Amino acid sequence: MAVLSNIRQRSALMIAVIAFALFAFIIGDLFNSGSFNSTSKDVGSINGSDISFEDFRIKVSNVEKSNQGITSTAAANRVWDQEVSVALLTSEFDKLGLRVGEKHLLAVLQADPNIGKNPMFLNAAGMFDIAKFKEYFKSNPAQSEFLKDREKDAELSAKYQIYNTLIKSAVYTTQSEGKLKYEMEANKVNFAYVAGLYSTIKDSDVKVTDAEILDYMKKNEKKFKADESREVEYVLIADKASKEDEAEVKAKITGLLSGSVVYNQATSKNDTLAGFRTTKNAVEFVNSNSDVPYDSTYVAKKDLPAVDADQLFNLAPGEIYGPYVFGNYYCVSKSMGKKLGVNAKASHILISYEGTQVPNKKEQRTKEEAKAKAEAILAQVKANPDSFMMLAFSSSDDSSAQQGGELGYFSQNQMVKPFNDFVFNSSIGSIGLVETAFGFHIIKVTDKQDGIRLATVALKLEASEATSDKAFTQATKFEMDATDKDFNTVAKGMGLTVVPGITVQAMDENFGPLGVQRSIVRWAFEDDSKIGTVKRFEVANVGHVIARVKGIDNSGLVSITQVKPYVEPILKNKKKAELIKAKMTGSSIEAIAKAAGSTVLQATDVTMENPMLTGVGQEPKVVGNAFALEANKMSAPIEGNTGVYVVKNVSIVKAPALKDVSPYVAKLKAQSAGDVNRVLPALKDNATIEDNRKQFNY
Repeated sequence: MAVLSNIRQRSALMIAVIAFALFAFIIGDLFNSGSFNSTSKDVGSINGSDISFEDFRIKVSNVEKSNQGITSTAAANRVWDQEVSVALLTSEFDKLGLRVGEKHLLAVLQADPNIGKNPMFLNAAGMFDIAKFKEYFKSNPAQSEFLKDREKDAELSAKYQIYNTLIKSAVYTTQSEGKLKYEMEANKVNFAYVAGLYSTIKDSDVKVTDAEILDYMKKNEKKFKADESREVEYVLIADKASKEDEAEVKAKITGLLSGSVVYNQATSKNDTLAGFRTTKNAVEFVNSNSDVPYDSTYVAKKDLPAVDADQLFNLAPGEIYGPYVFGNYYCVSKSMGKKLGVNAKASHILISYEGTQVPNKKEQRTKEEAKAKAEAILAQVKANPDSFMMLAFSSSDDSSAQQGGELGYFSQNQMVKPFNDFVFNSSIGSIGLVETAFGFHIIKVTDKQDGIRLATVALKLEASEATSDKAFTQATKFEMDATDKDFNTVAKGMGLTVVPGITVQAMDENFGPLGVQRSIVRWAFEDDSKIGTVKRFEVANVGHVIARVKGIDNSGLVSITQVKPYVEPILKNKKKAELIKAKMTGSSIEAIAKAAGSTVLQATDVTMENPMLTGVGQEPKVVGNAFALEANKMSAPIEGNTGVYVVKNVSIVKAPALKDVSPYVAKLKAQSAGDVNRVLPALKDNATIEDNRKQFNY
């Protein structure tokens, strides 16, 4: 039963859907999580099919339980994506009349290792036994609901497999397309051209208004489609230590260096307490006086605070350095001695074999074959150590092959024991062969680092109660004043900085540089949050955030602020193009060049596959026009990516005809292999989706 319990927790069948997984959730007991609270019946609908809030809540709770640390909002977003994807795909399955037989269903169930590899369902040969699987659930009727849920998940997964196969089979590349691919690569054009580059006109000479940007977005609505959004600006009043607080902490830690005299009530005498300089037990002193406990680790120089690394690493045993600032702490450190070779740097070439723990083996081989290959590579490396990197790249089964086998620095016991022992017991430059559970490793020790052990007293720099009270008072005053007056004027008067507007959508968690601030985002979408509404938020470990709703966008388009860096250059180039075109007059290409203040340039052996013009970049429209022209004919001005061009065809060199274009057909097939991934986004674009999640509190 414990094994079955493990299946309950872990065996949600993953349904690979286009760009991401469709999660199949295990339905547990009903319970009240407190994550959601709304009187609304439905959390949304897809093409008229409602998503029950109660079902949605249960699934969100299951995700939260099975993914430690995930927020309720992230869980809700994940479930929503899954619900939309499953609903749209299920509709397609129904339209196509897809059905799944028992054999297919069992095959999908068996593919789940928690079922297919479960000892309860294996025969004497260690193979999955369908009879044992069926018999278990027949003799355990209490588990029948569990099986039904698993079968539903498996059926959906099996239908997706069929659906995916149908789509892939429908993606067909013709011989004509292969021929065109060949001609685009092989046909060449030579032409003369005049270029009026956009860069020759200053950006300041052409103006683009927000209205023009909005008009462009509306004309390209599909490209800029977005959910409703809010733009929120804010002022941050940090709750951090003041200069006075820093001085107090510095004085306190400086005082710990020397001894102190205290009155002992038990003896009615003064006792002299040792300071950090004179204490005989530095470890006990640190643990008694520091906000951070003693750490006995030997630390390499590269891992010490950068500003103070040299001074700290070169301390003699017993010598003290400080006070110094590290992060949010004032510190003083005493050297407890050094140790040689605490970190090592190595490269390796892994030769794995069947049965090892490495999933990405380049070829199947037995242990004996792997050992023979590893020994052969070892001999090559010892004969020519400089060949190590290339041999790692071409032969290693480890992911580090792409870095020439380089593993970087690591400390004692970070690697498996045989690997660790060879590296730390060998000198720099040593090369050897060891075997681990991953296979055979040809190892090269490339560097070692010494380390220092420090006893460090660290006192945290934090705001005192008086400083925190002052920040609270300032934040409250700002909130009250900004509610009735201009936000920016009030901020300026108080010497505060307004952070530019941040655009968020209803189900976002992140709020600009402040990171996850779900409460601020949720507030921005409340019914009574209008443009100009101001509210103060206390953000843990940050301070007071006074936010103001700067803009509300229900247009269904991305905000102008977000798209401006992308759209404005496009519109400016269009205006520049009109100015350049006006200059490009004349009956010959030489006359046009003169009128435009440019020169006639030559392009040689340019193809449609790589329509590159030297010095300017890709210009497919220009090259396409050159191919379309007859010899010695001149084009009208062409708006390209980098400027306006006039081209004159000199000649076209056609490639010889090919009898067999199958290699080019294969190229196109490889390029279109990912087209199946466009199906789900297309279904979403054409669906009517109503999302009511923002109405629910979580």
